[in-house]
Amino acid sequence: MSMTSTTTGLPDRYRPLDQVGPDEPTSTGVIQCWRAKDRVLNRDVAIRVHTPAGPAAHAWISRALTAGGLATPALAMVYDASEGIGGGPGGEPVPGGAAYVVNEWIDGETLGTRLARGPMPDREVRTVLRRLAEGVAEAHRVGLPVGGLTPDNVVLRPNGLVGLRAVPAATGTIDGDIAALGALLEACLTGLDPSRPGVRRLTGPPDLVALVRRARSTEPGQGLSSVAAMASLLGERSRPGPMSAAARAEETDSGWLRRLRDRRPDQVSDHPDGGAPLNTVAVDGDAVPLDRQTMPPVPPVRPVTGTPVAPGALGGDTVTAGSVAPSGGAYAGSLPTGPRTGHDDDSLHVLDDDPGYEEEDGAKRHKLVVAGLSLLALLVVVALAWWLGKGVISVADGVDETPGSTPSASAPAEEPDPAAGGGPTAGAALPIAGGDVFDPQGDGDPDNPGDVELAFDGDAGTAWSTYEYRGSPAFGNLKDGVGLLLDLGSAQDVAAVTVTGSPGATAEIRTGDSADGDIDSFGVAATGELGDGTEFAFDAPESTRYVLVWITGLVPSEGGFSAGVAEVAVQAVG
Repeated sequence: MSMTSTTTGLPDRYRPLDQVGPDEPTSTGVIQCWRAKDRVLNRDVAIRVHTPAGPAAHAWISRALTAGGLATPALAMVYDASEGIGGGPGGEPVPGGAAYVVNEWIDGETLGTRLARGPMPDREVRTVLRRLAEGVAEAHRVGLPVGGLTPDNVVLRPNGLVGLRAVPAATGTIDGDIAALGALLEACLTGLDPSRPGVRRLTGPPDLVALVRRARSTEPGQGLSSVAAMASLLGERSRPGPMSAAARAEETDSGWLRRLRDRRPDQVSDHPDGGAPLNTVAVDGDAVPLDRQTMPPVPPVRPVTGTPVAPGALGGDTVTAGSVAPSGGAYAGSLPTGPRTGHDDDSLHVLDDDPGYEEEDGAKRHKLVVAGLSLLALLVVVALAWWLGKGVISVADGVDETPGSTPSASAPAEEPDPAAGGGPTAGAALPIAGGDVFDPQGDGDPDNPGDVELAFDGDAGTAWSTYEYRGSPAFGNLKDGVGLLLDLGSAQDVAAVTVTGSPGATAEIRTGDSADGDIDSFGVAATGELGDGTEFAFDAPESTRYVLVWITGLVPSEGGFSAGVAEVAVQAVG
């Protein structure tokens, strides 16, 4: 039996240097963490020691062995693990032995130390939490909850990456990991340790605030389904400017695909040859840009045939590729290779059977063709001059005609008759008593509520706008929509609603008798795209007090996606 360290009961291979962090009590014992030197490989390691050893540490050691199969920079690697059972009779723990897990030692500043200086910038928050969530998601894929997701265990590596010490914790659950990542995201936004009591105001980008609430929610149907979903939402953000070489090298494959799907039409292709403005095709249900203005370049190919053809047979020294079947090369087999029959080959037979054909005849024929084209161009010019002169004379004759002799303009189309099945006739605009932001799926921070009245102040130069959402025009995949709820003061008969707003944004006009309730309590009266005075005409008159302009799709903005409403007019039945 090898000698062990008298300090921790570890094998002589590991020489403890100093204890890291406080003792961690668990249901099966106490875990201490040490920074130690691996004498064999001459490197620093982190060793966590479980007291007592033996069967009490079996579950923890089993989790560590599972973690040993992971390879992700976001989680400290597991080098070694032991329950501390040696050569004692019956397999009992060796006196002085220890159950331990040996982890990679991660150098850097802990997240807790960094947050002591205040909140982190939004971009850094997204990067740190996304990389950490991707690592935890890898553990979840093999059925391993990680645990221990605290600011003191998360280390910001010097190379810009992030790592989690103490992998795995003594206990943990997948739901607990999701909630812990939400708490870390909140801590990064506020600069405050979420484990400390007290009231804190959660501020920051709307999508990150909503993500915190979803990650920490315990309400059925409101929380996140997985850590992988959290990583995806953190990675789906717009990238309006070019990326640096370092940032490009740090991106994952999934991040590259998201950039490809989110690329705007005015961006340039990443192809080495450059590219023109881009079009899109569907790949995996998403729009992927392609070149919209040019066809792929086609190299000049001269098919090789088995029958010699005179250079001037078809004009010049080239052959029409579609008329001669290639006998070899890339295009072989594209046309029938059997005996030629029919009118397609008559010209070739005539040339083959003419013994008196010489190059001089080809030159003479070329001169005749040039002369004929010149004569034809002259005839075209004469015809155009005659046609233009006739048009001028016709216009002059029309001016000299007696007033009143021309046919009268056609009468305007009759207004649709509601009784005959058409929509109701829109009349005067109804007064709007007030309005509010309708955001039933939001996070309690509605989109610009102070600007609502700008949407019906009679001035199209002022507008209410949604927040800016990143990653997707579907509100960053955080909710189905957001709207303006307009109060008419009392029930009115409404025929249409005219909206001036962001061109291309999609919307529904809904009606209801109460301002309370969810989106399904408002019936859909009309749908369409916003524009300059778009009229949403109802199929039938609606008697309603509340009109909801429900925005369902956003349009690209400077840093993501948003939509604005400059003016709304609710029109009564005429």
